[in-house]
Amino acid sequence: MKLLILLSVFAASAIALQKRYDGYQLFQVTPRDRASYDALVQLYEQSEDYDFWIAPRAIDIAMDIMVPPARVATFVDLMHAFRMEYRVKMIDVQTVLDMAREERAQIPRVATPRYSVDWNTYYDFNAISAFVNEIAAAHPNLVTVSSIGRTHEGRDMPLVKISSGGAGKKAIVVDGGIHAREWISPAFVTWLINELVENYAAHPQYVDNVDWYIMPVINPDGYQYTFAPLGDRLWRKNRRPNNNGIGGSSCMGTDMNRNFGFHWNEGGSSSNGCSDTFHGGAAFSEVESQHVRDAILAVAGPAEMYLTFHAYGQYWLTPWGYTSALPSDYTQLYNLAVSAVNELTAVYGTQYTIGTSTNVLYVASGGSDDWAKGGAGIPFSYTVEMRDEGLYGFELPARQIIPNNLEVWEAIKVMAESLF
Repeated sequence: MKLLILLSVFAASAIALQKRYDGYQLFQVTPRDRASYDALVQLYEQSEDYDFWIAPRAIDIAMDIMVPPARVATFVDLMHAFRMEYRVKMIDVQTVLDMAREERAQIPRVATPRYSVDWNTYYDFNAISAFVNEIAAAHPNLVTVSSIGRTHEGRDMPLVKISSGGAGKKAIVVDGGIHAREWISPAFVTWLINELVENYAAHPQYVDNVDWYIMPVINPDGYQYTFAPLGDRLWRKNRRPNNNGIGGSSCMGTDMNRNFGFHWNEGGSSSNGCSDTFHGGAAFSEVESQHVRDAILAVAGPAEMYLTFHAYGQYWLTPWGYTSALPSDYTQLYNLAVSAVNELTAVYGTQYTIGTSTNVLYVASGGSDDWAKGGAGIPFSYTVEMRDEGLYGFELPARQIIPNNLEVWEAIKVMAESLF
């Protein structure tokens, strides 16, 4: 464990070697008519230069776009040409990244007496892998850990089963870390594992009545790359090269949350391999997506609920993502989400928007939530976009990890109780 801590400290000190974002600006843009909205959609789908932290959703709905310094003048000209409202949210993204790193550096990276992680800072994939094995060893009566397979770069993908035994129980499938830069996602999912197990005696009903199948990081290569000394804090995709760039050029990575095989490539994704929303050469083209698919199908019989955790925006989303049409059981999905979010909001007053992915966020086909419901047949499927609403974006301060987790836990309790 001491070696793991030393390696984590070394990685933190070397992170200045990562890709830098000096001069990159984060714009908040609001299209006011169809022409301006279509222009942004075209930019989103066809350009590699702009990083849409929040993708185009609808007219009069704001989005966040990171613009490299060489494109700022052109981008502002585009705003003026289409008379779009905009403001600069981050005048220099690297400054925000540096400030967040400095804040984390003030937190002692010392493991708890039992485990390799705590929830006062963010931890890399190596530490998370160590944690799940440690908690399984400490609680063999409740926890088993297995690997659902290996990633492109050869990392084992852990699956944590939490169960107190008994036959015929319903199950909840949980995953996190599908988008590498969304650090709060694995931070919540690992906390959830800890809460269910370490505090079992305080609320045994959540384990006695339901089995949990939890995958804390389903994009290990991408996630680890965001911590790597020569990596990229804002990397989103996995790390398998592709030849789908413009003119057949080589690019890196596929957006796994556009790679699932239910209405794959039907909008809200890109065929450009260099795009952050590249959907892959085919549905389930990525080995990580295949492993997640097979792991979920293996428990699809008892599974009644699928929860996938993302950031940011504070949304509790239901299928569908590929169409604005509502699923036939939308009223049930919506009402349960309302009950859960009400409990979440009661903790600190944090507001979440509830609805289908397409209708309250944006079109995104090939998502894991759509596939879990439409492909695997899991009735209650949700994507949870956690804190915040865009002030910090993907750099949610470490001091907000515990508050975020505590409020989301209240919603999870409601979700679980609906299956008792």
